[in-house]
Amino acid sequence: MDVTDLALRILAYGEICDSCLGRFFGKLSHGLSNRERGRALRIAVFLQENRPFAEPATCWICGGLLSRVPEWAERVTRALQGLEYEKFAIGTRVPPLVAESEEIVWSDLDLCHAEPLKSEMNREVGKAVARLTGKTADPASPDVVAILDIPGETVEVQVNPVFFCGRYCKLERGLPQTHWDCRACRGAGCEKCGFTGKQYPDSVEEIIGRPAIRLFSAENAILHGAGREDIDALMVGSGRPFVMEVVAPRIRSVDLRDLEDEINREAGGKVTVSIERWGKREDVEIIKSAKGYKKYRILVEIEGSYTQDELQSAIRALKGAKVNQRTPLRVAHRRADRVRERRVIDIRALGEENGRVILEITGEAGLYIKELVSGDQGRTQPSLSGILGRPARVCQLDVVYVQGNNEGE
Repeated sequence: MDVTDLALRILAYGEICDSCLGRFFGKLSHGLSNRERGRALRIAVFLQENRPFAEPATCWICGGLLSRVPEWAERVTRALQGLEYEKFAIGTRVPPLVAESEEIVWSDLDLCHAEPLKSEMNREVGKAVARLTGKTADPASPDVVAILDIPGETVEVQVNPVFFCGRYCKLERGLPQTHWDCRACRGAGCEKCGFTGKQYPDSVEEIIGRPAIRLFSAENAILHGAGREDIDALMVGSGRPFVMEVVAPRIRSVDLRDLEDEINREAGGKVTVSIERWGKREDVEIIKSAKGYKKYRILVEIEGSYTQDELQSAIRALKGAKVNQRTPLRVAHRRADRVRERRVIDIRALGEENGRVILEITGEAGLYIKELVSGDQGRTQPSLSGILGRPARVCQLDVVYVQGNNEGE
């Protein structure tokens, strides 16, 4: 069946606008709008049928929606006022009756070259908004997305986050990496947490995030780190790689050097950051899946007497060893109970401090250092305590290096 005959059959369903008629043939050619394509088909049908040409009074499919593109473009432009953006995208929620109507025609006539109404609206409103604002329609990577809620006659705006990447050092103990809701009230606020809703007064995430939220005029800031240090551990050396996700920013053109200076000034020495570059959503997945090694400097207390030969023999036994670690007792309440194998890349004694041993340990990502020392009641094998045959525990732990995503081992 040729396109003119198909057009004739489509017109037999009822009054239909040029844009909807053209959409049913939208993937057959290029260089014409659906409205132009539909107009040409309508003329061809009327010529073939040798009947007077007549404009459609209404459209049984879109109900005149496609004639309101300028109106919707104006609504989008107003909704985006006050936001800083360069690229935008349009989305459309089509009324169920409209979607059902066009699907009836697709199914009845077995059409495989039709374009959905929402695609037409997204494109045409997008072109109109671009003309009104001077911004770029970019469905692949928009800064903002305007959703046309056709049934509700409103425009919803989704502001995509911005990301920046860097490294942080944590220079004060007792500071968690991320915000924790109060365990008692789960963030609602109670007497136990002083009605703050927080388990701890502050966090690395909040210290970095507060200036970011203010400068970007954002709703929130979420820290994604390459692993995490314990709350009682320092993160020193070159720092831990992180990606900060700034949620719903109204401002996007923040100078990263100014942001870095503001974070370090407000942190008051608790945390320092070095911001390296702008990021993207993919960086979050990369940093979360990173398997880089980590280096720790720890202070270890060993009970009872031992010789230096015994200590060095235990260190040699652990260097390069494959360690089987069952989920530690201290985190078993929030992590799956299973056995993980991790490697001790390097371990060496650096000296003593007040009768305690200073060790430097480099391990694969996920190696539990405290349990490597203590044995965790036999859940970690081998361990320093197990090899020495006497209890040992970590008194102080500092992370001194975390391998970045782009560094070789």
